[in-house]
Amino acid sequence: MIVLGIDPGTAVTGYGVVRGDGAVPPVLVECGVIRTHARAPLASRLREIHDGIVELISRHTPDVLAVEDVFYAKNVRTTVVLGHARGVILLAGEQQSLRIEEISPASIKKAIVGTGSATKEQVQFMLTRLLRLKSAPHPTDAADGVATALAILMGARVSSIAARHSMV
Repeated sequence: MIVLGIDPGTAVTGYGVVRGDGAVPPVLVECGVIRTHARAPLASRLREIHDGIVELISRHTPDVLAVEDVFYAKNVRTTVVLGHARGVILLAGEQQSLRIEEISPASIKKAIVGTGSATKEQVQFMLTRLLRLKSAPHPTDAADGVATALAILMGARVSSIAARHSMV
């Protein structure tokens, strides 16, 4: 299974592509960020994000698009603008008929570290362990995309193991 994980943002959208089947440890295929032009109008930035996600889907043909769910910022405008970015990301996945999974930041941290209140540093440390990397994915937005993908992949693995055991 290939999972494309996304950490949405209008300035920087992080992504991570993780492959795994449960038989062997998961593998990081690619990670990075989609950067938009800070002075560009919002509509233009959203198109850049959408086009970038479509290109990633085309290149990696993931089975699942995993998107970090909205967190509620103190600034209402920030929350609304983040919602716009999530919207074009979800649209890109839907246009390609992908299975889409939305997951909260706390659920990602719990899946990766074991606690929903984990710090970014703890998540990055566990990413290096779980994916057998020499260093954490960089920048942090990319690491968040990788964590999103891995959390879904690990959940799918747990679900498939549970399903096998329930058949016995």
